[in-house]
Parts: sequence; structure tokens; C-alpha cells
Amino acid sequence: MGKYSALMEQLDARGLATPSNLHKPTPAEPGWLKLAHDATYIDQVIACAVPPKIEREIGFPIGERVSRRAQLAAGGTILAARLALANGIACNTAGGSHHARRDHGAGFCTFNDVAVAALVLIAEGLAANVLIVDLDVHQGDGTADILKNEPRAFTFSMHGERNYPVRKIASDLDVALPDGTGDDAYLGRLTDILTDISGRAAWDIVFYNAGVDPHADDRLGRLALSDYGLRARDWLTIGHFRERGIPVCGVIGGGYSRDIGALAARHAILFEVAAEFSGGS
Repeated sequence: MGKYSALMEQLDARGLATPSNLHKPTPAEPGWLKLAHDATYIDQVIACAVPPKIEREIGFPIGERVSRRAQLAAGGTILAARLALANGIACNTAGGSHHARRDHGAGFCTFNDVAVAALVLIAEGLAANVLIVDLDVHQGDGTADILKNEPRAFTFSMHGERNYPVRKIASDLDVALPDGTGDDAYLGRLTDILTDISGRAAWDIVFYNAGVDPHADDRLGRLALSDYGLRARDWLTIGHFRERGIPVCGVIGGGYSRDIGALAARHAILFEVAAEFSGGS
């Protein structure tokens, strides 16, 4: 949990968190959350009355602080999506909780902020074709579950083949990579896929999960990207869509290390690259 405050310190030190570009979200409204999740589950989280069985699947108890954090993280991705539509690109300093499913949370994820934000934009008529590009090392099973019957949203996940979750839920496009995949193989595969999916629809917005757990030093990753590889991945993905005039909403996704400073620096790469494509704003 310490990576979130450490990331803000990193962004402040890099001059990327300024009064002109830093926006604070409000908690996501229950009605927004219920577009993606079962209404009973949403009420349970807000009331901090989640059944123990579901808390075990999430991985921690849902108290007041956890509940509020989940609501704020979802609100942050909704806000970032609106800012991306207005300005071309925006990123949430949290988000990417892609294991939360329609009926309940899972895998350290309470609400699926990207699925919530995508469905809010669709419901409000702000987007008709939404693309989710999930490059966290873990498969985006919850996002696939929530959006499987939504034809206006396309889910793409590129992840470690032998990593969590054991039982995956099919995305619209899944690419599973073997353990030890490094920079060259990863970037080559991603280049081909981005070319393919960019031509499948006139995308109104792309949600980009830039999890840093594919890094070679990640405790849970099992892939072998370097710092250079992460930066090249973000440049490739963001650049591909921004060069085509498609708004990009970034979320930080997963990353696991006992060295919180190094982990926060990896997450900061997303914001450094995003700033390059926003003219520094």
C-alpha cells in the first residue's frame, strides 16, 4: 500500500504533479458502481458489511478506509476518463483493479474501476466503442467477466500464461506469454497486436492498464522486462493511439516489491511518458 504515497512523491519530484494538472476525485456514486457490479455487493462494501467468504476472496477485510479507498479509486478512473476525452490523455495514480468481477471482488481488488468507468461513459453517451488494453502481468479476468456481454467494449489482456488467476475468464483477445519473456519478444508481440486491434473499430477511448509487474524484479511477475522495456511498452502503447487521435486513460495496475522506492519509480514511468504525449501538461 505504501507505493501510492511514494508514487505521488516521485511525481512531485519530477514536476509532474502540479496545481494545473492534478485533479482530486470524489468517491464514485453507487449508481455508477452498480453499472458494473451486483447491487447487493456494492451496498455491502459501502456499509462495510461484506460477507467473510467474499473478504477472503478479495484478500483483506473491508473496513471504512478500504471501502472509501475503493470508491475513490473508481472515482479517479472515471475522472481520468473524462479528462482524457477532453484533453487527449489523463492517468489515475491508482486504479487497474481488474480482478473484481460482477458479483464480488477478488485478488486484492474491491471494485473494477476500469469496467465501471467504461460503462459510465457508455451509459452517458460519451463513448460508443471502448477499448481496454490490459498489460498487467495478471490476466484481466474480472474485466472480461463484467464486459463479456457489452458489445461496445473490447477487452484485450496480455499476461503471464502461468500466473494468477489459475482459472481465467476469456477476454475478447487474450495473449498468454511464457515465463521469462523479455523486452524484445514482448515488444514485438505487442506491436503486432496493437496494429491488429486499432483497425477493429473507431475507438472513442482506450483504457490502458500499465501494471509494472511484468518487470524482471517484480516479486509476483515471472516475466523479465527491464526498466527500458517498461518505458518502451508505454511509449509504444500510448503513442500508437495518441498518434491516431484516440484519447487514452491510464491506470497504474499491479506492482509488487519490498523496495517501495524502486516500485514507485517504475509506476512513475507511465506518467513521464503520458506527459510527453500531452505536451507536458
